[in-house]
Amino acid sequence: MLIIGERINSTRKSIDRAVRAKDVDFIREEVLNQVNAGAHMLDVNCGTLDAQEEPTTMEWLVQTVQETAGVPLCIDSANHKALAAGLRVHRGKAMINSISGETERYKKVLPLVKEYGASVVALCMDDRGIPANKNQALEVGVKLVNNLLDAGVPVDDIYFDPLVRSVATNPETVIETLRLMEEMASRFSGLHFVSGLSNVSFGLPERRHLNRAYVVLSMASGLDAVIVDPLDKTLMALVYATETLLNKDRFCLQYIRYYQEGRLKV
Repeated sequence: MLIIGERINSTRKSIDRAVRAKDVDFIREEVLNQVNAGAHMLDVNCGTLDAQEEPTTMEWLVQTVQETAGVPLCIDSANHKALAAGLRVHRGKAMINSISGETERYKKVLPLVKEYGASVVALCMDDRGIPANKNQALEVGVKLVNNLLDAGVPVDDIYFDPLVRSVATNPETVIETLRLMEEMASRFSGLHFVSGLSNVSFGLPERRHLNRAYVVLSMASGLDAVIVDPLDKTLMALVYATETLLNKDRFCLQYIRYYQEGRLKV
């Protein structure tokens, strides 16, 4: 399971202030907290800044984060110029968050994926928006992944995001999302699946319970990457336990190691 830490995102007020002030110490603390909690990769987003400022700030943010910890980054922006600025200074293989079937975004992001050999989050949407049902989502997803493969992007570099919606307004969304991942996996051997957690519980109380349950269900249907707050110890323990139950942790060695390291205490 690839754990992508979500906390360095300027939609969080504390991060927005730190990014605008170029507060290196604050950013470094966020980096170390997430890596020490088990994050393998960190998402970096400064999209609340003005479009003209964002590329320069993204460059600073990528350099600051990687100088603190050598983990790879998921460079997250709707601004292709900011993506390019981050990729130029990134050390090692980056992930781009994200590309989609939307015509303009696809045209702007695909060249960056190819130029930098980055992996990429592929959002299940096109010019019509987020698909209304599983059948439409399957159509959109198959077309998007096929287009990426035809463009020379290796399947191992594609992280398909099925874009789960809020269960509060779409009661069938989780079941449809699980089935979508299973069908996409059957069509594209080696395809990765990634998801954020905030959408599924939007509008409901005590959202963390729904988010945690969604991760466990999704892992059983093929999810192998998640954009999450790694400081949520209960969620992280559930991820480790689910990997063990799904036979992705032979002889429970990793689970035992995490127990010895104190990571299973919540």
